[in-house]
Amino acid sequence: MVDSRFTRNVLIKTVLLFAAFNLLFAAIDPVQAFGNLSAYNAIFPGRPRLPFGENPDKAYNFSIYSLDAMLASHEINAHRAATPAGATYRVIVVGDSSVWGTLLTPQQTLVGQINAANLKTADGRVIRAYNLGYPTLSLTKDLLILTLVKKYHPDMIVWMVTLESFPVTRQLTSPILQHNADLVRGLIHANGVRLNSQDPQLVDLSFWQKTIVGRRRDLADIFRLQLYGIPWAATGIDQYYPDTYDLRANDLDADPTFDGLKPPHLVPADLSLDVLKSGLSLYRDIPVWVVNEPIFISNGRNSDIRYNFYYPRWAYDDYRQILQSEATQAGWHYLDLWNLIQPSEFTNSAIHLTPNGASILAGKVGKSIIGLAGSKPLE
Repeated sequence: MVDSRFTRNVLIKTVLLFAAFNLLFAAIDPVQAFGNLSAYNAIFPGRPRLPFGENPDKAYNFSIYSLDAMLASHEINAHRAATPAGATYRVIVVGDSSVWGTLLTPQQTLVGQINAANLKTADGRVIRAYNLGYPTLSLTKDLLILTLVKKYHPDMIVWMVTLESFPVTRQLTSPILQHNADLVRGLIHANGVRLNSQDPQLVDLSFWQKTIVGRRRDLADIFRLQLYGIPWAATGIDQYYPDTYDLRANDLDADPTFDGLKPPHLVPADLSLDVLKSGLSLYRDIPVWVVNEPIFISNGRNSDIRYNFYYPRWAYDDYRQILQSEATQAGWHYLDLWNLIQPSEFTNSAIHLTPNGASILAGKVGKSIIGLAGSKPLE
C-alpha cells in the first residue's frame, strides 16, 4: 500500500515545480523562440507566402500571431541557407492581400509570375522574388515586416502600396500588430512615427497570461502550423478557394467621404508618409521601389463620385498627386500603376487581381526590377 504521506509529498512537489516552471516561463516569455523551431525547410518545403487564413481544414493554413513562426515557415529561409551569396538577385516584395494573392495560387501571384519569367540582371544573376505580402491594409504592418526581413540581406525591396494603407487611423488595425505590441512599440520609438505607443488596440499580456497556461493557444498554434505542413506539402494548397464569390462592386454608393474626410482636398498630414519614409530609410543601402498598385475603376452607378468601394475620386486623385510630389522631391524610385489593369481583371475586391491581371502586373514590375537592379541606392 502506498504511503499517503509520500503521495501527498509527491503531489506538493509536482505542484510547486509546475508553478515554478510557469513563473520562469512567464518571466522569460520564450514563445517567440519556440516559433523558430520549425519543420519547414527541413522535413517539408518552406511556404511561398506567409501563413494566413480562417479555414485551416480546407486551406492547410491559418493566421498565427508569432512572427518568428511565420517567417520560419517561409521558403526564404531555405534559399538563404542553400544559395551562395551573389548567385541570385534577391527581391523581397511586401504589401497587402493583393501581393499575398487572395484567390490566387502561389504560382499565379505577382511574385510567382515574376519568378516564372526567369528574369536576369544585366550582370547575369537570376532574379528571385519572395512574397512577404500579408493580407491587411497598413503601412506600419509592412514596416514591421521590412524590419524583420533585414536579416535575409535582400538586393532590392518592392513595396506595393495603396491609399487604404495610408490613413493614420488604419495603422494599428492589423491583428498581427495588435498581438505583437512590444515589437510595434519598438518600431514606433525607433522611427519616431506619428503613432501612439499606448494605443488601446495594442494587446498587453499580464504576467499570468504569459505563463504556459496563458500562452497555451499561442503554443498550440505554432505546433498546429507544423502539422498543417504535411497536407500543404502534399497538395500545394495554402488557401481556401470558394466555388463562387461576389465580384467587386461596380455600382457604388453616392458617398464622397474617405476615412471620415470630406472633399475638396486631401493633405499630406492625412497620410502616414512618415511610416513610408521610415521604411525607405531602413534600406538606404539597396534600391527600393515604391509601387502604387492597380485599382479597379468602376463604370457603374455613381462612378463619377467614386472609383470603387474604397476610394472617392477626389481623395484618390489627391493621394496620387501627394505621393508623386513626395517621390519627386525626395528622389524615390516610384512607379504609379493605378490604372494599368482593365476592370474585368479584378475579382472580389478593388485590389485583388485575376491570374491574367497579375501576369500583366508582373510583366511591368519585372521590367522595372531589371532596370533598377543596376542602379545605385538612394543617398
